[in-house]
Amino acid sequence: MSRSGTGLSGSAAVVGIGATEFSKDSGRSELQLACEAILAALEDAGLRPEDVDGLTTFTMETNSEIVVARALGIGELTFFSRIGYGGGAACASVQQAAMAIATGIAQVVVVYRAFNERSGVRFGLGQGDRPVDATADRAAYSWLTPQGLHTPAQWVAMFARRYLYEYGATSEDFGRVAVLDRKHAATNPKAWFYQRPITLADHQASRYIAEPLRLLDCCQETDGGQALVLVSPERAGDLRNRPALVRAAAQGAGADQHMMASYYRPDITGIPEMGLVGRQLYAQSGLGPSDLDAAILYDHFTPLVLPQLEELGFCKPGEAKDFIADGNLELGGALPTNTHGGQLGEAYLHGVNGIAEGVRLIRGTSVNQPDGVENVIVTAGTGVPTSGLILGAAR
Repeated sequence: MSRSGTGLSGSAAVVGIGATEFSKDSGRSELQLACEAILAALEDAGLRPEDVDGLTTFTMETNSEIVVARALGIGELTFFSRIGYGGGAACASVQQAAMAIATGIAQVVVVYRAFNERSGVRFGLGQGDRPVDATADRAAYSWLTPQGLHTPAQWVAMFARRYLYEYGATSEDFGRVAVLDRKHAATNPKAWFYQRPITLADHQASRYIAEPLRLLDCCQETDGGQALVLVSPERAGDLRNRPALVRAAAQGAGADQHMMASYYRPDITGIPEMGLVGRQLYAQSGLGPSDLDAAILYDHFTPLVLPQLEELGFCKPGEAKDFIADGNLELGGALPTNTHGGQLGEAYLHGVNGIAEGVRLIRGTSVNQPDGVENVIVTAGTGVPTSGLILGAAR
């Protein structure tokens, strides 16, 4: 397998994916969810727990690497890490695994994410009712909470309102993202909203959560677990499934970055940290927007999908609404997007389930498989320091 581009390009491959069911009440511990997902991913790859020598995840994960290792009988670990900023770290965890493999620090690295985020602690409740702690992060939040900006939906609503004003977009432009996700989820048996599509009229009739965000603009909170297994491309050739090569992996924090509330920048209608990630992905892989056959875009809130398309070069600022309305994100469009249903339709697993869908697209096994997929871009959480991947087929 030849390697192209620079840096990490082609130095690691995803060879196993595994998940629990996605639910509102798992009825079991987060540790059990993590272990079930990891065992499923290892089985998918044709590997055993004792083959694993690296584990990586990200913050807000309650299952430490050593507890997971003990529970599964993994044994010695030569690599373990976790990245900050919640869902913004989803693709960065794969980057960490790829770097460990590329440098020879570890041979088989598992990325995992598991939580009872619906039946347990709900991130959507925000900061308002949490105990005050003496940290710099809490000091930053203190500028927002007195203004009634307590929850992620309220933070994103401010961004969305400005985007609507700046570019003449409407709530229906956000709604088309929700309709697309639910359309794809409706044919995905593993999705929470399987067989439950919506119309644009349904979106427009849904109640406001934080104006202009409606209920159907917001992802659902989910119980569940997801895991990925990475090895070198050479080892991948001996395993069960077609590998998804990591053609590029990048992180980005923009200038004057805040947590989903970068209101102090001169312009708040873009996501410059995603633009930074995109430039790195294209430089590493030697690919550009026109070379990408599908996309998995982080969609915890519909308004943040539009500027991702713009920052990643699929259209110019303010043109995403027209790019979507023209059908480009449909299965037969120029950039089939969120073919699993996204976090709005399948599950909110902080984006790791989206990476798994990227792998399925490369394998050709998505339930909504477009033709001729060779390269897929995947993004992590938006509004926060973020990350991204380009997954590709082995040549």
